[in-house]
Order: sequence, then structure tokens, then C-alpha cells
Amino acid sequence: MKGTVRLGLITVVFAIVESLLAGCAGGGDKGAQSNSGGSINVAIVANPQVQDLARLTPSLFTAQSHINVNYTILDEGTLREVITSGARDGGHQYDVVMIGPYEAPQFGKDGYITDLTPMASSDKAYYLDDVIPSVRKALSFNGKLYASPFYGESSFLMYRRDILVDAGIEMPAHPTWTQVAQIARRINTPAMAGICLRGKPGWGELGATFGTVLNTFGGTWWSATPDGSVDKAMVDQPQFREALEFYVDLVREAGEPRAATAAYNQCLAQYLSGKVAMWYDATVAAGLLEAADSDVKGKNGYAAAPVELTKASGWLWSWALAIPTSSRNMDLAWSYVAWASGPQYISEAGTRVPGGWAAIPPGTRRSTYDIPDYQNAARAFAQPTLDAIETAPVDNPGTTKRPGNPGVFYVGIPQFQDVGNQCTEQFAAVIAGRSSVDAALANCQAIASRVGR
Repeated sequence: MKGTVRLGLITVVFAIVESLLAGCAGGGDKGAQSNSGGSINVAIVANPQVQDLARLTPSLFTAQSHINVNYTILDEGTLREVITSGARDGGHQYDVVMIGPYEAPQFGKDGYITDLTPMASSDKAYYLDDVIPSVRKALSFNGKLYASPFYGESSFLMYRRDILVDAGIEMPAHPTWTQVAQIARRINTPAMAGICLRGKPGWGELGATFGTVLNTFGGTWWSATPDGSVDKAMVDQPQFREALEFYVDLVREAGEPRAATAAYNQCLAQYLSGKVAMWYDATVAAGLLEAADSDVKGKNGYAAAPVELTKASGWLWSWALAIPTSSRNMDLAWSYVAWASGPQYISEAGTRVPGGWAAIPPGTRRSTYDIPDYQNAARAFAQPTLDAIETAPVDNPGTTKRPGNPGVFYVGIPQFQDVGNQCTEQFAAVIAGRSSVDAALANCQAIASRVGR
């Protein structure tokens, strides 16, 4: 299958780079590169659209700028660990790093990454005012942009429209989780799981999808004091238990095989290969489902992120490029960031990425949605993506006040990364059948209670 083949190639590339971890993956034909413009080291996430960027860099960027780009390509969890430890230690390993709205305000406040506003404002080719306001705000601190978005996303429900039609089921445009669970169990078969949900440990893996379920079920990690600080851990509350039990039961009864190890890329591969009928995850995935090389192109429907007690539940996220203040190649780094996250790359990538125009980076620039070729290729998901981004409940994601910076699936405090990682280890063990909900909640309450002491 075309989609499966593409994911296989991505896995091979990732496996090679991961084995080198701190080494370099040039991303193309070294003969096309020149040392005359210098060299930079860039750490990026191993997602398909980002892998496309790495493959196209030699021909579209290095050939013109003569700046060599040495990529380190890592899975989400490893990338976050490497970037966070490097930022705190003031390391000089990378000139550009890929982060998101959780890190950008914190790293900007702490002086780990460079304020991009002066460069972005003066670079006419970058066109700062073209960046979608909600995404720009999420990557800023005190009105200053600290990371330039490569792609922007919310979350929504993707489903095989043909499978539901055959089963006599009509998906609501704005479903509840109760409705989604009923549909998943009804269409679940040994050959095709009813739904794919992340189960791999990590605050940005299982924590991302579960976090939105938690919010809309009325749960929260911590309560907040009037000034927005952490009050007390709330993992032991009934709403948290209800959300976790719902998530675990749904994955066990109608979810994908080996769910406790499934992350974004694994669910993507399962969906593309026809092994799951529904998938709740990032809106950016739709471009790969409708890509020119996808075997499920034209078979999909897209519904708003499911809710229970809230009006909306989709997250707001962006994989974005930041320049550590420790970089010794600031000018070269900005040249790369401006190209990779600017309108030029989007216009050039449409005819060069394997998936065609549907697979270019979405959700960052208004101008992207004015490109006729993109409008045609993305007609099935472009508007649902923009709607999800614009309605993401960033400032009020649940039913109670949250501590820290605004966020949806994450809590905008520095301690959340460690708490989220440790607690999702507990939750994944429940999904895998190695632990109980009672034990996971008790352990996680103890972990979360350490914050604020």
C-alpha cells in the first residue's frame, strides 16, 4: 500500500538517525551542498511532514544559501528530553531546535531561546503578519515570538466514512465521547479496530489525547490558587477516575493492538493500512490521509474533537523552530528558520513532497489557505482544521481554573513535564494490563502532590 510504504521509509530513516542520536543526518546528497556558507545543527521531530523538510533541505535551501544543515531526527519523547536537558545545561549542540507552545513561553522567560521578533519583523520574505494569530500567541511570551511555527494543529476525530456508511451509522459533526465509544464498539472487528488512541507513555504522547478527555470529563491535574499557582493535586478526584476508566476501557475493548506502545506515528500507520476505523489525534494527520500517495484518500470524514461537559476539547499545538541563545551561528540559524517556516517553503514543497499539496505543513499561515492547489487538495479537511484551531479552548480548557500558562492537554508549569511523563507510565501500564486503575491513580496522586511543596 502506498501509505504503508511511505511510513516504512520514514521508519527506516528514523531508525538510522536514532542509532546515532547525537550525530548528524545530512538529509540528502552531500554533493549538492557547499561549505562556503557555514553549517548548523538542527534537532527535529520524526513526523512525516518534518521528515519531508529534512529531505528537501539540500535542494531547496542549501543549494541556494550554501548553509549545510545537519539534522538529528528524534521521536517526540526523546526530542523533548534532549532539548530540555540541553536548554537547562546551556549546551551548544544545536543551533535550531523544534519545540512547541509548552516550552516556548517557559524557555523564552528563562532566557534559553532567542526572541525572534526583531528578525521576523525585519525579514520581509518571512512575512510575520501572515502567521495565524492564535498559533503566534501560543509560541510567544510577553508579546514576543520565541519559536516560528513549522506546522500548527488542533485535534479532531478522523474516521472511515465508508465503514460507517456500511454499518448504517452517521457520525455527528460534534460528537460526544459517549457517542464515539458506542460507535467504536459497534464497528470493532478482529480485522479492523474501532478506534486508535495513543497509549505510549509521555506527557505529549498518551498525555496529549488523554489530557483532552480529562478536561472535557471535568477533571484536572491540579487546582489553582487565586493568583494562578498550584494549589493541590486533583488526581484522586472522581472526575479524574472517570476519565481514566473511560479511556482505558475504550482502548481495551475497541482499540488498536499493543495500544500501550502506540504513538502518533503508529496510529497513522494503522489507519493508512486499513486496520483502524477511527482515530482521534492531531489535525495535521489529515493531510497524510488525503495525500496523493494514500490508500485511504477520499474515504475519510472529519468531526470536531469529542466532548462531554465542555463545549470544545481540541488542543492547540505547533511544532516550531527556536534558536537557543547558546547558538554560535545565530544569523545562519535565522536564515534556516525563516526559510523552513516561511511561505517560501510551503510554496515550494507542494510539488515536491510525496503526498503532494495535501501533505504540506498546515495551520500556520493564512496565505497557505489562499493557494488554489492547496484549496483543491485539502478541501476535505482544511476548514475543519482551521475551525479546530480557532475554537481550541486554550484559556479555559476544562471546568475548573488551571495553574500556570494557558494550555489545553498540558498544564503550563515547568513541573508538568516530569509529572506527566511519570503518570502516563502508570496509565500505560493499566492499558497493558500490568496495573490497575486504583494503583495508577494512587501513585499518580503521590507524584503530583510533590509539586508546590
